Amino acid sequence: MENNSTTSATPDSTLVGILTGSPNDLPTVVKVRDTLTELGIKSEIIVASAHRTPDKVFAYLERAHREGVQVLIGCAGVAAHLAGVVAGHTRLPVIGLPLGNGPLTGLDSLLSTVQMPPGVPVATVAIDGARNAAMLAARILALKYPEIDRALEVAARRERERYDLTADEALAKLTS
Repeated sequence: MENNSTTSATPDSTLVGILTGSPNDLPTVVKVRDTLTELGIKSEIIVASAHRTPDKVFAYLERAHREGVQVLIGCAGVAAHLAGVVAGHTRLPVIGLPLGNGPLTGLDSLLSTVQMPPGVPVATVAIDGARNAAMLAARILALKYPEIDRALEVAARRERERYDLTADEALAKLTS
């Protein structure tokens, strides 16, 4: 099957690989997967540390390339080198999700994720910005998959409708 920019169906294969440096990060990281699932995008979560299990990170990157993963999200707190290490070893788009679980409540993670050397880009979202990491991955994929673009359109419409409610309408929805 030829792979071209007019692909009309999302493949059943995993499109987004979500790497996290610690099992402690999973409560935030699962929100990335849940948002991707809402948009009809198959993803997987891998716990692999750039510092403690670098061989696992590199083995996953080899597998991800082989299996057609198209976007990677690196989630890490404290030293937060995971997204940068991933970006240094792939040509795939990498999104960095700094986590606010360290003594500096994520500022250290944000700075180490966003401050990459020239030629090693990491698109970085806000501290604990799980939903935005997923939405950015979806926007990248939407360039190739029209149905993901349509899912993003529907999600944006729902968000607008949610914020178009009056205060009384919003309160009624919260209490029902």
